[in-house]
Amino acid sequence: MSRNQLVSLIGLMGFICCFQVAEAQQVLTLKEAVQTALQNYSAIKAKANYVNASKATVKQSTREYLPDLSVSFQHDYGTVNGQTGPLYALRGISSASSSGQPMAGQNWHSAFGALYLTNVNWDFFAFGRAKEKIKTAQAVVARDESDLQQEQFQHEIRVSAAYMNLLAAQRLTQSWQNNLDRAAALQGIVTTRVKNGLNAGVDSSLANAEVSNAKIVLIRARDYEQEQANQLAILMGVPAQEFKLDTQFVARIPAAFYDSAASHPQHPLLTFFQRRIDLSNEQAKYFKTFNYPTFTLFGAFQGRASGFDWDYGIQGFDKYSHSYGKGINPVRANYLLGVGMVWNLTTPLRIQHQVASQKFISQALKDEYDLTDQRLKAQIVLADNKIKNALDSYKEVPVQVKAASDAFLQKSVLYNNGLANMVDVTQALYAVNRAETDRAITYNNVWQALLLKAAATGDFALFFNEF
Repeated sequence: MSRNQLVSLIGLMGFICCFQVAEAQQVLTLKEAVQTALQNYSAIKAKANYVNASKATVKQSTREYLPDLSVSFQHDYGTVNGQTGPLYALRGISSASSSGQPMAGQNWHSAFGALYLTNVNWDFFAFGRAKEKIKTAQAVVARDESDLQQEQFQHEIRVSAAYMNLLAAQRLTQSWQNNLDRAAALQGIVTTRVKNGLNAGVDSSLANAEVSNAKIVLIRARDYEQEQANQLAILMGVPAQEFKLDTQFVARIPAAFYDSAASHPQHPLLTFFQRRIDLSNEQAKYFKTFNYPTFTLFGAFQGRASGFDWDYGIQGFDKYSHSYGKGINPVRANYLLGVGMVWNLTTPLRIQHQVASQKFISQALKDEYDLTDQRLKAQIVLADNKIKNALDSYKEVPVQVKAASDAFLQKSVLYNNGLANMVDVTQALYAVNRAETDRAITYNNVWQALLLKAAATGDFALFFNEF
């Protein structure tokens, strides 16, 4: 062997080893599928962001209790013609540009002016309104967190169901592949006997028909398997692909069936519905606080500057300056402290209906909670029945498979010896295929029943810990 051939052989062996390692790593366990789905699924990511948004709202609500502290200044240039007369700041629109004394006639004397202002307002007491707003925001966080948890739980169930469906589809595909292999082997035997004149030619046609039918059914099984693989890929948030699943656990009975003392936590869906009720009740309490007045502490400190002298218009109309520096230099200061109360006496007339509306919403949410609880209890009973039926079927499957296999072997031997016809062999072939199909479905149904019980009780660990 030359050096180049040796190098090529070593490279080929290395490729084969790598390929075998890759094949071994392609087995997707149910735990890996669930964990990947929880990390990738966009609906779960969205609900996690809703939780973060709610937490930020709690912080914002907490800081709303802080007093308002405003600092401002303005530099102006204008006239100061004043006039006696009433004035109202309609919708907050007014102008304070003309702040001088009333004069006998119009003039256009102008100068700079400035105002420096610091203002504090603090609603220090509003009968618990700030606390109730914080509690309402915290209730929103609790609702969104429970919504995230129930979405995670529901997705764990969906992914597990898709995994089991794909596993069942793959086992059914294998059963139909075995059926095709048996039909092809029988076709070879029949063709040989027909060519040797030991059987009629119609037997060969029947064998050909059975092979064609087996191929068609196998194609349908593969098509269904591909659909289930695509569904699992969507739920996992990965590109569509072929999956090699773990099949070792299917042939055994789950240990959870023998644990009659297992206790289950509250169902995540019921927790979510309860958090919705809690939030609605907190909102009703928050709305009630608007019936009461708000007490406010306030204070202000201001500095004023003007290019007009204090005796402008008294000693003469030349007592002003166009200097910008003089116009913005504060020469007067004032401060103000006070406490006030604001109470809109018509607010209770509106709030009482808003509170009543919120109470009806709470009752509606309670009704939805009761309906969901009723459905889950019924689902638990159904799951228990399905478990019993699956176990009964599990006990019968080996008997069916053995009997069908023995019958097919017997009919095949009899046919080879000219003691049975093609119809007898075909019926035995159907029996074997039906038995293998029932075995694949029954084994899978045992675990599907356990998954249904986990979904009904809200305890995914009941199913997940089996792997």
